[in-house]
Amino acid sequence: MNSNLPLRFFDEEPRKPGQNHVLELRCDPLERVRIAFVGLGMRMVTTLKRFVHIDDVEIVALCDISHEKLISARQLLKEYYQANVALYFHEEDWRRVCERDDVDLVYISTHYDLHVPVAVYAMECGKHAAIEVPAATTIEDCWKLVNTAEITRRHCMMMENCNYGEFEMTTLNMIQHGILGEIIHGEGAYIHDLKELIFDNVGGYWNMWRLKYNEQQNGNIYPTHGLGPVCHAMNIHRGDALDYMVSMSSNQFNLTQYAQEKFGSDSVFAQRNYKNGDMNTSIIRTKKGKTILLQHDITSPRPYSRIHLLSGTKGFVQKWPKKGMALAPNGLDYLEDNNLNELLNTYEHPIRKLLNPIVNRLGKDIHEIAKNEGMDYIMDYRLIYCLRHGLPLDQDVYDAAEWSSIIELSEKSVDNFSMSVKIPDFTRGAYNEIDKITYYLKD
Repeated sequence: MNSNLPLRFFDEEPRKPGQNHVLELRCDPLERVRIAFVGLGMRMVTTLKRFVHIDDVEIVALCDISHEKLISARQLLKEYYQANVALYFHEEDWRRVCERDDVDLVYISTHYDLHVPVAVYAMECGKHAAIEVPAATTIEDCWKLVNTAEITRRHCMMMENCNYGEFEMTTLNMIQHGILGEIIHGEGAYIHDLKELIFDNVGGYWNMWRLKYNEQQNGNIYPTHGLGPVCHAMNIHRGDALDYMVSMSSNQFNLTQYAQEKFGSDSVFAQRNYKNGDMNTSIIRTKKGKTILLQHDITSPRPYSRIHLLSGTKGFVQKWPKKGMALAPNGLDYLEDNNLNELLNTYEHPIRKLLNPIVNRLGKDIHEIAKNEGMDYIMDYRLIYCLRHGLPLDQDVYDAAEWSSIIELSEKSVDNFSMSVKIPDFTRGAYNEIDKITYYLKD
């Protein structure tokens, strides 16, 4: 083996005869989008509230093993005159939901282990699939999503809301207008102190699943919030692709210390061996020689940050810890706030410009719709808009697979003394057929 080459743990799967890529896939337009929700997790109440405020949407089925959540969700829908919703509560009922003739889209918000089985079966049943992040946790499952989407010609979108943030979309628009030149480096992260939720077995994550992942894995186990917006800014798999990466984790300190302080040093939580390091740092190189720094830390007492930094040949922008921008030829100094705000207003993304008035109007009465800069509502609205008009989705199955693949790839690198690891090309070379990301509007 040539020691200078990245380690290749996963071969790229060949396409079967007749199978073709689904880049910019267009499906028959839907006059009305009929949705079934599988899994009523922590975010689902606010998700339902958003969807009942999108025109030409009908919620036809809800599926969860919790009777209490199902009844509560149905009551919520009654308040918005969507009372005729079917309820499913057995463990395998998601299959029956996917098999229904009156469902166009299956929205999946279960624990991670069911993301791929439900999405694959939904597509095999002729339905489009929308999956909460991450779409998958293994390379094998990433390929299952890609191959099923290519065979069935159905949409599979990972619901990465951070791509729809106001600053992220505005800077994407600036890049597409050449303001920052060619982007050569980006940085993203998920830095969010979640210790209290991780150990809360009542109001926290269902069945303490997030704590279990920190016990079992060591890498970047939640990469998509930071990576997604950077990849779109760099046109990843629209003219470029991720090539290889290295990853390194610190030791674990904070979970053990927190468990000892909260439950006592003799408690079962304090005695557990938490495998995941507090801070994971990964560096990715693209096929065109660009770089991305990606970090994950959900246990340190630090202010929230996704970094979102983009450095180009003509300028630089960052979102955290404070919005800033520098442009050539005076790149050594940040723009004054008034100049920065003027540029951000000038290059507000056309999608945000169209939808911000709707978000603001709804937000007066429904706080959940307008929070997070309205990015959740805009994400949902765009999904329905594209399905209704037969347009390519803003995020496709290759985004879902490529961004999610970092979970297992980062683990492989960490386990091998941070050696470089090859990233599969889930488009199998088709990324060269498109030159940039486009958020389509109807003609």
